[in-house]
Order: sequence, then structure tokens, then C-alpha cells
Amino acid sequence: MSRKKTERQLNLVICLLSTRRHLTAQEIRETVHGYTEVESDSAFKRMFERDKRELRDSGIPIEIGTGDALSGEDGYRVRRGDYELAEITLMPDEALVLGLAARAWRHASLGSAASDALFKLRAAGVPVDPGAAPGLTPAMRTDEPAFGPVWQAVRDRRPIAFDYRKPGRADTETRELEPWGIVNLRGHWYVVGHDRLRGARRVFRLGRVRGRVRVLTQGPDVVVPEGVDLRSVAAEHRNEPERTARLRVRTDTAHRLRRDAQRVVAGERGDGSGWDTLTLTYTDLHAFVGRVASHGADAAVLEPAEARTAVAQHLAAVAERAQEPDPDPARPGAEEEAPATGRGVRSSDQLRRLLMLVPYALGRDVRVAEVAEHFGLTEKQVVDDLRLLWMCGLPGYTPGDLIDVDLDAARESGEIIIGNADTLAQPLRLTADEAASLVVGLSLLEALDGSGAPESEALQRVARKLRDAAGGAVADLADSVQVRVEDDARAEQVRATCSEALESGQRLHLRYLHGYFDRVDDREVDPMGLVVQDGHTFLEGYCRLRRDVRFFRLDRVLDLHVLPFAAEVPEGVTRRDLSQGVLQRSEADAVLTLDLEPGARWVTEDYVCESVTDLPDGGVRATLRTPAPAWVARLALLLGPQGRLVKPGALAEEVRSEAARALEHYATVQTSTGPVETSSSLT
Repeated sequence: MSRKKTERQLNLVICLLSTRRHLTAQEIRETVHGYTEVESDSAFKRMFERDKRELRDSGIPIEIGTGDALSGEDGYRVRRGDYELAEITLMPDEALVLGLAARAWRHASLGSAASDALFKLRAAGVPVDPGAAPGLTPAMRTDEPAFGPVWQAVRDRRPIAFDYRKPGRADTETRELEPWGIVNLRGHWYVVGHDRLRGARRVFRLGRVRGRVRVLTQGPDVVVPEGVDLRSVAAEHRNEPERTARLRVRTDTAHRLRRDAQRVVAGERGDGSGWDTLTLTYTDLHAFVGRVASHGADAAVLEPAEARTAVAQHLAAVAERAQEPDPDPARPGAEEEAPATGRGVRSSDQLRRLLMLVPYALGRDVRVAEVAEHFGLTEKQVVDDLRLLWMCGLPGYTPGDLIDVDLDAARESGEIIIGNADTLAQPLRLTADEAASLVVGLSLLEALDGSGAPESEALQRVARKLRDAAGGAVADLADSVQVRVEDDARAEQVRATCSEALESGQRLHLRYLHGYFDRVDDREVDPMGLVVQDGHTFLEGYCRLRRDVRFFRLDRVLDLHVLPFAAEVPEGVTRRDLSQGVLQRSEADAVLTLDLEPGARWVTEDYVCESVTDLPDGGVRATLRTPAPAWVARLALLLGPQGRLVKPGALAEEVRSEAARALEHYATVQTSTGPVETSSSLT
């Protein structure tokens, strides 16, 4: 945004705040510096209408009334009661949880909104500590590009249109939706609403939206049905009958299957190559087949016959697949998948920054470096902002009317000294985005239900105060965005034990199911904090085995004990930067390439990919970076005929060999090329 535009809009805000009556457009044109130089009436009208719209988008409530009693011409002003942040008084425990709630969005698209909300509250004298409660780190992520425009549509109660790719398909369909709200389940965001084209309630995963989300500005506002439970709607699934399967798994393998088994019968151990029998239930045969196949020759289905045959056919498709020439995805017809675009930087960012800075700096010891860090600016940019502020003030624009800024102090000592700015002395009220981001962050903390989270009573008190201060529209938006923590009962108990160890400063012993490898490790960990991200809770701690900071997902902790001696985190070891998430890639990681059929595109949605390229047959080529290539090999076994590991070639050959070894556990099976006789070592 140009410097002149910011200066003009700030002068307009000061003028409308200082007037006691409604000013006509012509009076504003003659009074406010920045409009007087506009030559034509039509140019002024366009400029003034655009400025009003942008100010309202920033949360500045421009009121329309009668400006000229004789002509009835409209006039404009800003009522202080509508502009200024309502008084909020927080108890110490409430201030603590509010700072913690804002941290939930620190690395997400609403991070600036939550941060700005805290800035305004601190400017109003509310003692909010943004670094409070370091033991618990809530981390919301909004990686889906569609999140921004969908949030905007839910906020403004507007319908949307978008292109959507259903699971298992390569093509997209255009959908037109009246959005009721957004829900986070299992680490993914979903929008719930009424599908106009289908005439029914629908749920859409934002990661499957392709291209730009179009917010429809024509027509009536969206009406959310009374009493609708967004979380229940999003969590609905087909009521498939539950089936029981029996498997044999090799000793000390298939730990994920063991974890979910209803019963485990140990077999003879002998020379260490014994087998155990597992009983477990499943509803989705396709998903069950992939889970068993991912363990290769370490697992085999005994019954039912339907599942046994399906696993054998799945493995045969992998074992029989010949090494194909590496297709060139850059040939004509293949193009990089274009990401959807979210909301860009709003043109009024600099203006809003100045309206926050003035009340924050008045009467406080504020430094240029502090402001630069908060807004993500350089110190030179902050000084430039102050120079612009120095040129603004009350109509008349004499030295006594202009805001007084000590530019020499800002440049030389970094101190921000502002005076003669009584018109802007009170912070602007919270916008819907700012207030709702805090309320949703509070709801995430409440979902944790103890175990390092603040007391529920404090969360509820501060949420009520925020809703009262921000108004009903904010409350509606906050209710339309729901976050769910997916920990099961056992993980909740593990979380409680970790929290106790953090509080008492004691070391933990974990039996942990490794995230990449099919093995269980014994670890001694000095706990440093808890992290809640993507619907799961992680323990962050110093691992004595790895001699480094590691994250442990609590639902993978098989056994946990608090050791009777103190935790000792080495000097200089600090908690990790989570700006890139809990699982972070490294240049030392192996790069692998998978070709995926349309039905396996979910891989690109569930895992971070270096690149995703469309292929002519409707599939995609995905490149992943991982420290554990063996994990991708298991993924290829899980995908079966729906995916092919392309690179590296040696690992692809290992996948085919493992599938062939696993196939030896099954009797004659029907494959795509006819019946295949195999040996049967487990029947």
C-alpha cells in the first residue's frame, strides 16, 4: 500500500473519531489531507468509497447518519464507544491462559490475528503474557490453502464455490456450498455445510479442494441450522458391520497390529522365529488389507477367507509388477499441481499496525526492536512507520494538530516516544478474526481436559469475557470453528503422567512404538514440555539414547514409568522451533519418488511432499523426503496396486521381493493373470 494512501486513511480515522456530528463527503473532501488534491468528483467518490470499505474491513465502524439537515445528504463519523476496545479485566490465571491460547495459532494462518489481539489487549492494560505456561505448547496448523477463504466465508456467512476431488478420483467436480463451520479432525480441516447442487448436508476436506475458493457475494447470507453439531456431522461415517479376523505375526514384529488386537496368543518361540496369533476387528476390508500387507512377510491372515484372499491378491499385484521405464513427468500433458490461493495481505495492514502502535506506545517504555519483532518488520520499516505517523493528525494540520513523534530518539536509541495523540489513545476493538482466534485457541485447551492444560474454570471465564467484549458476531464465528484432540483413553492417561513428571521435574522411561520402523524402543527421556498438534499430543524431551531433543506421540507410548530421579536437560539444549511442525525435514533425508493411482492421492494429502506432479493417466507423481526409506517401502506395500515406488530402484526391488516372500504364506489365490500356486507355511 502506498505511503500516501496510509496517511490519507489515518487522517480520515482521526477526523471521524474527533467529530461530534456526521460529516458529509464534501466536508471530508475539503477537510481531510489527502482528498483535497483530488481533481474530479468521480475520482474522489471512487477513492472515498474504497477507503470506507477498507476501513470497515479493518474493524473500524464507520457510522452513517444525516450530514446535512436541509438536503438530507448522508454524513459519516466513528463513535468512540463502537471503536474502542471494551474494558476487559483479567485475573492472573485468565491472563495466563489467554496468552497460551494465542500461541496455538503461532505458526498458522491466523497467527497474526491472535498476536494482534494480544497486542491490543496489552495496549489496553491487560497483563497478557504471550510466553506464558512454557510446559504446554498448543500448535494449530492450517497448511491447506483453502483454509483462509473458507474461514472468511464462515465469518461473513457467505456461500462459496470450489472444485473438489473426491477420494479415489483424479477429476474434480464443482461444488457450491453454504458453509456452516470448520472442524479439525485427526489433524485435518473440514468444512461442513449445505451443498446447493446436491441439496443435502455435506462435509469436504479442505486438503482436497483444488484451485481457488470463490466467495459468492450475491444473494442472502448463509443461515446455520439451529442446534447443528458440527463435530458430529464431520465425524459421521457409514455404519459398516464390524468383522473379526485372525492373523499370525512373527515374534517381535507387526507392533501396530499388536497394539490394536483384542487378543494375542503367544506361540512357540523356539529359535526366535516363532509366531503369535492375533484377533482383531475391522470394518473397512480395503484398509485392513493394506495394514496387513504393509508388514510384508511378518504377518499373514488366517481367516476370514475373504480377507485372506484379498491380501494375497494385493501382494501378488506388487510381486508380479515388472520394473517399468521411468516415465518423464515433464512431457506434454503433465503439469505441476497448482496450489489453491488463500487470502493475500490486506491493503490496510500498515494502517492497522499504526492504530495499534499509538495506544501501545503512549505512556510506556516501548522500543523499535520490540515492535519490529512483533510485526515481523525490520527496524528501518518501523522508523518509516513512525515518520508517516508524524505527518498525521487533526484537521488543520498545524504543528499543534499533528501527532508528535521523536524520530531522533527512534533512530538513535531505539526508544519510541509519541505525544499529542489523544484521539488514538484507546486501542481499536478486536476484529472478528482476532477475537475468534483466541476463543478457538481456548477451546483447544479445554479439549485437553487437564494434563498440563489450565483449569477449565479459568478457560470458561476468559472465553466469556472475550465474547462479551467482542460481540455476538464473534461468538457465532468461534462456535463455527471446532477443534478436536484425538487422544484415546490410554493416551490421555499417558499425558497426565507426563504432565506430573514435568511438574515434579523427573525423568521418564518409555516403551515407544517407533513412528518410522516396526519396532519398540526403550527410551529414557528428560521431559521438556507437551505439544498438541494435528489432533495429537506429543511429549517433547531430551532423549538420553539419541542425546538430542525428540518428540514422542503419546498414542504410540506402550508403557510409561516415572523414574525416581531428577530430569537433567543439558545446558544449552532448548525446545524446538515448531514453525515447520513437529516432524521436520532435513537436507540429509533420502528423497524417494512414488507414482500414485487416483485412489492413492491421499498420500499427497496426509504426508508433506517435496513436489506433486500430474501424470497423463490421471495419477500423480509424488516426491517425499524422509530419514527412513524403509518406512516408504512399507507404504508401497500398503498401497499395493494403487502405488509404485519409482526411485530409488534398489528399494523398489526390495519391495517386490518382500511381497513375494509374504505371498508364500498363502495357498492358491486368484490374481489378475489367473490362479497362482504358492506354498502355505502357516495353514
